[in-house]
Amino acid sequence: MSTEAAMSTDATASRGVIALLHGPNLNLLGDREPEIYGTTTLADHIATARETAERLGFSLEDQQSNQEGVLVDAIHAARGRCVAIIINPGAFTHYSWAIHDALGAFDGVVVELHLSNPNAREPWRHTSVVAPVATGTIAGFGAHGYPLAVYAVGRALGAVTLGG
Repeated sequence: MSTEAAMSTDATASRGVIALLHGPNLNLLGDREPEIYGTTTLADHIATARETAERLGFSLEDQQSNQEGVLVDAIHAARGRCVAIIINPGAFTHYSWAIHDALGAFDGVVVELHLSNPNAREPWRHTSVVAPVATGTIAGFGAHGYPLAVYAVGRALGAVTLGG
């Protein structure tokens, strides 16, 4: 499924739907600054997250956008329908109060996800306006962050036990 395509639902998931959202420039993963973000493409990250979600009994929808309003709309569309949102907000992390407010209105688990560790980078990246409305943050684990975020959702919802 193209990350620009409409989000799809797999009704067979017994534990619910996880929305996986990606912010600006993440469509360039694999090419853009591989020394920071690695060579894994966004499609590869999505496939890994989807495999992990399905193994845990969840279905996964994904959407990437370089436009803030599209992500706000996707968060709104997840309300009352998805059990969790995993969001890699990209640069929106540091200044999008619209995404902050939309996530704050979501009644489910929210995991903020970053491939790199923003706190180990430039000072302007040290502030996240998403963190105050997130259940938790996974950062700095590169490609491992995507399955870790799915496991974090499972743990927060009581679907996964430590070590399982």
